[in-house]
Amino acid sequence: MRHIAIIGSGPAGYYTAEAAQKQWGDDIRVDIFDALPVPYGLIRTGVAPDHQSIKGVSRRYEKTALTDNVRFVGNVAIGKDITIGELQELYDAVVLATGAPNDRQLGIPGEQLGNVFGSAAFVGWYNGHPQFAGLAPDLSGKHAVVIGMGNVALDVARIMAKTAEEFAGSDIVGHALDALTSSGIEQITIMGRRGPHQIMMTPKELGELGHLNTASPRVDKSDLPDETEDAFLEPGIRKSVTHLRSFAAIPEDIHAEKPVEVEFDFYANPVALEGEGNVSSVKVERTEVEKGRAIGTGEFYSVPADVVIACIGYRTSPIPDVPFDERAGRFANDEGRILTGLYCVGWARRGPSGTIGTNRPDGYSLIEKIAEDMDAGLLGRIGKAGREGFDALASTRGIDVVTFQDWKKIEEAETAAARDGAPREKFTDIEAMIRAAN
Repeated sequence: MRHIAIIGSGPAGYYTAEAAQKQWGDDIRVDIFDALPVPYGLIRTGVAPDHQSIKGVSRRYEKTALTDNVRFVGNVAIGKDITIGELQELYDAVVLATGAPNDRQLGIPGEQLGNVFGSAAFVGWYNGHPQFAGLAPDLSGKHAVVIGMGNVALDVARIMAKTAEEFAGSDIVGHALDALTSSGIEQITIMGRRGPHQIMMTPKELGELGHLNTASPRVDKSDLPDETEDAFLEPGIRKSVTHLRSFAAIPEDIHAEKPVEVEFDFYANPVALEGEGNVSSVKVERTEVEKGRAIGTGEFYSVPADVVIACIGYRTSPIPDVPFDERAGRFANDEGRILTGLYCVGWARRGPSGTIGTNRPDGYSLIEKIAEDMDAGLLGRIGKAGREGFDALASTRGIDVVTFQDWKKIEEAETAAARDGAPREKFTDIEAMIRAAN
């Protein structure tokens, strides 16, 4: 019997477990560990709460989780409750599928001012992540600046622009819903260093911005390249740029009918956050794009900002004694191999890139490599203690493990507590989760 430990219960973790089942059938036992008592990682706490269809992929993971040879081991903190080294003693292979939960820093003066947040924190706040439930951003001001030109920046801007009615059917947590729908924000600036042809926003998500009840997107026509140049773009980016052109064509009387404006500020490189105590403005250098790179022009201006959310990327959390690539912000690896018997997958392997679905081929590819290493005898004796060994260790240490069946009780309690029209009201406190599980 082969035993694999996977650290992280998000898409990368569950796709890897699914691949292990396909590879070895009944001759495999997979334990999926998570520090939280609840599974699914960014599906639960990263995907926008108004994108319920995307969250539906968790049903696929549940199918894997309910099989006899895959087990969810929640509420177990690696490094605190058990070390990587101890897991390697118990399991034939250990896979790090921890994602990239930490915000990449802007690295500019004023970043430590009040009311400045990274997207991991801000998205975690409105999605009910226990680590960020107490964030309490001040949304009473008129001006918000979102730094970044990817889908996360788009999600953040859209969530801030929505009315209470537009959150119907979403699973945004109550404390965030109250704060967002009573905010004073009238201007949301989405700021990026490069131009429309370099955005990373996908057409479907960008198109949503044009259908908000009380918010209107604004693009300066002078920022748009000549339309003939669109023909050289990849189809997806071309569709996104078509949306931007439609936003630029919105008449002023339509803008006037909607009190919230979502403005795209292209060719804008933030060089400092300004203010006393809390942020009050963003100092920006105008750029121009040369060979795909943003080059400063020496022209500066300021954008009012009562709250700033930086959506510029993520980094993996280092783990003691595991080689880490500081520059790339992920584990140092060779196609998923870190050390003998130790592997990584998903964002922990390649950095924060790709979609949820990208993790499936990633997981399947990694399992092929683990199988190769096992067959070549590179992992030593196969058939370690596995889950029985972990259970014995957990018992001696008093680790309060949350199983998938326990999670189903938490899920039932969240569903029962849902406001009208919402699928659930998430617990934002770990102790409350444990009580519901018990």
